[in-house]
Amino acid sequence: MKKLIAASAALLLLSGCGNSGVQSAQESFIAGNGATSYIAPADRNAAPELSGMTLLGTKYSLPHGSIAVINVWASWCSPCRAEEPTLAAMAEKYPEIKFLGILTRDNPVNAEAFVRKNKSPYPTLIDDSVLIGFSKSLPANAIPTTLVLDSKGMVAGRISGAVTIASLTELIEKIKSE
Repeated sequence: MKKLIAASAALLLLSGCGNSGVQSAQESFIAGNGATSYIAPADRNAAPELSGMTLLGTKYSLPHGSIAVINVWASWCSPCRAEEPTLAAMAEKYPEIKFLGILTRDNPVNAEAFVRKNKSPYPTLIDDSVLIGFSKSLPANAIPTTLVLDSKGMVAGRISGAVTIASLTELIEKIKSE
């Protein structure tokens, strides 16, 4: 009986060890299905100001006047990790477009290691409170979510779930052709 109580106590203690809240974030995240949304120019809302500290410790502010791709992600998210090479390739394919990551519900140390290992070619903001500013247009409703802003800083489209080259290219080209 004493062994059973000791084993139970040890299991309880070990189950309390975690990843600084990452497990609760993992349990509560909603995976997207890759659905693409597009907003007609007349119906768009302005994106929030996107600035702050990046994972690599620099201050960043998204410049105005060009199309931007905003990716909301976390390093523990399998679809986020899987789509990173696609986003990196798209950033190279479209150098005139600004790419920006926004880290959500993650440990910045783990995310920084992921970014450095994969040599991500664009910055990632660590303060996800900027996402509140998308609530009146196309909020980040899944992890990952990718938002596309037009050259006027208006929210023009969203991909809920992992992007593909085809889905992101189609959305970017549609917005570029306006």
